Parts: sequence; C-alpha cells; structure tokens
Amino acid sequence: MADGNDDWTVGLTVGVAPRIDALAPADWDRLVDEDAFPGHPFIRHAFLRILEDSGSVGRKSGWMPQHLTVRDAQGRLVGAAPMYLKSHSYGEYVFDQGWANAYERAGGQYYPKLQVSIPFTPVTGPRLLADPNCPAPDAVRRRLVAALRQAVTDNNLSSVHVTFPSQADRAALTGPGWLERHGVQYHWENRGYRDFTDFLATFSSRKRKAVRKERQTVADSGVEVLTLTGADLKEEHWDAFFSLYNATSDRKWGWAYLSEEFFHQLGAEMADNVVLVMARDPARPDAHGRPTWVGGALNLMGDDTLYGRNWGSAGDYPFLHFEACYYRAIEFAIERGLKRVEAGAQGEHKVQRGYLPVTTHSAHYIADPALRRAVADFVDREREGVAADIAALSADSPYRQADGDPG
Repeated sequence: MADGNDDWTVGLTVGVAPRIDALAPADWDRLVDEDAFPGHPFIRHAFLRILEDSGSVGRKSGWMPQHLTVRDAQGRLVGAAPMYLKSHSYGEYVFDQGWANAYERAGGQYYPKLQVSIPFTPVTGPRLLADPNCPAPDAVRRRLVAALRQAVTDNNLSSVHVTFPSQADRAALTGPGWLERHGVQYHWENRGYRDFTDFLATFSSRKRKAVRKERQTVADSGVEVLTLTGADLKEEHWDAFFSLYNATSDRKWGWAYLSEEFFHQLGAEMADNVVLVMARDPARPDAHGRPTWVGGALNLMGDDTLYGRNWGSAGDYPFLHFEACYYRAIEFAIERGLKRVEAGAQGEHKVQRGYLPVTTHSAHYIADPALRRAVADFVDREREGVAADIAALSADSPYRQADGDPG
C-alpha cells in the first residue's frame, strides 16, 4: 500500500529556469538545509545572481544557466539544482579535459555538457537542493538525479557532472552510469584555540619556528596587512583587489573568470559574508602619495566556516601570500569562533601551515558506455592514488601529536 509520501511524490514536476532571477530568492534559499550548512554563502540565491548579473556567468563565458527545478502539485518549489550548459571545462576545479580529448579523438563530441556546481568555486555544499521541511526530501533528490540523466538523453549530451556535492547528495548520486571521483583539499580545524599563539603551540618546535619566521619576515618588510569585513569594505578596496586578481590571473592562467562588476556587487550585497585581507606598501606610494596595494586575499564566510577563494598580488614580497591567505584567515576564524577554514584546492605547502588534507567528491554520469568504462577504470585508480597521497601528507602534519615532538 502506498503511503502519503508516495502520493505526494506523484505530483512532482521538473522544470528548467534559464536564469536564477526567474526564481524567487526566498523560494530558493528555503531549500538549503541550514542545519547541515549554516549560512553557506555560495549556494545563496544572491551569490548565484551576482555571478549572472555581473556577466561572470552566461553565454559569453560558456556557463549557460539551466537551473533544474522540482515543484509539488501546488506549484511550490521543493527542489532545485544550480545547473549550467558548458562549452568547455574551465572554472570547475575537477579536471576532465583528458576525458574530453580522448572522446573527441575517438570521434565523439564531449561538449556541450551539463555541470551542476557553483561556478569557479571548489567548495563542498548542497547541489541537489531539497526542501528539508517537505514530506520526502530524499525523494526530491532522487527526482533531480533522474532528471539529470534524462536531460543528457533528451539533448544528446555526453555527460553531466556534479562537483563538490554534500554527503546527502552523494547518497542520491548512485546507480547505473554514475561514477564517483575523489580529490584533495586542505582545511584547518579550530580545536578551541584562544588565539594564534595557542594554535601555534600545537606545532612541533621546528615547524613552529618556521611559521614565526615567515610572519616576522612580512612584518619586517614594512607591508601593512588589513583584515576587512562588512562596513569596513570600500570601493577603493574592490578596485585594488580586482586589479591584483586580474594581474595574477593573467600571469598564471591567462583568464580572469570573475568580472570587476562581480566584486563590486559582492561588496554591495554580501559585505557581511566577505573577509578581504589586503596588504599595502608605504614604501611604494601611488600618484596621490598613498601606500600602494600589493596583495589581497578574498574569503567568504558562513556561520561556522571561512572559505578562502581568490588571491592577487603585485610584486615579490616573501611569505606575503602565506600571511594573507592562511595565517590571517586562521586568526580571523579564532577571533570569530569559526569551526574551520577551507583553503581550497592544490598546494601541498598548506600542510606545513596547519591545513590538513581532506577528501573531496564529485559524481559523473557518462552516457557513452565505452567512454564510461574507460573513465571508470581511471577514477578507480585515481581514488587509490588520492587515498595514498592523503595518508602521506597527513603523516607529515606539523602538529606535535603527529611527530612525537614534545614541543
């Protein structure tokens, strides 16, 4: 006999929104489970809208919004997924270009593909949004997963990729055709530290001295480092940060994903979620005699986590990157009582500064059976390698209890 939840799921219908502002902010934000991800800034309607309104996301950038929706029989939004039609694989932080090249050499067409993610944001969070107060949230997630597969079939696409999903999402992203992939990020956990000195006291003596030396080098350089949030953020800070971000992107990647308007809108609409660390050099005055901004690190803040996002710099200042991106983030998190700092992907050097490796996840549905078999073999072997890397990196932890140093 069917129960009430079965009757309720019969009335669910799937749709697509071509822009996030086609959906009411309150309706979208209501779908996020605040118990699991309190104050998560990136999944908010406002953040996704700023990406679209600023031109960072859209047809020209190769990120076409196609947000998946699920409504109940009364037309109420009960599920959604931030989905994009992609003509490339840039800005995802889970690299599948090798898959694309192999498939196209074999005569297939890999692009366009579907991507369920927060653009340019390698942060774990909800991807299959299901109203936590609806009769059957897990059934909503399963309906979203079925809709993803159907979208690939109906549009003759190669694949759909769900990157950095939550644990609840991963439980739904299973079944025929779905492949699980692992990666590595570096996170700092707050163990109830009173201040940075208290945190550093947990390091082995040699590694503690190394951190102190790095921070003293920045202090001795004369560079001033400011941590700005909320009303402290001004237009001049965003102008300077975009210039630094753009210059660094040009040097390293050749493409600045985020537009200048994105940063200004972020400051105007989400300033209380922003933690911007900016460095200026009084020895390098600008045309108006003011210290020149020489480095900046952008973080976004949820209720219990600080997320490191973008870095920009001008000039060679030893250890300024570590100070602005890692040490100031830890200090801020301790002061605010946050549980963790997520420093993002890449960079084994983060381990020696207290950020330990954790496993990240993604799920991939590959339509072509031959490509799926090849990718499945690859990700199986890759998961083993990731696990081995994490074990090796964890063994090199700077914390005293890891290496037996008495202090």
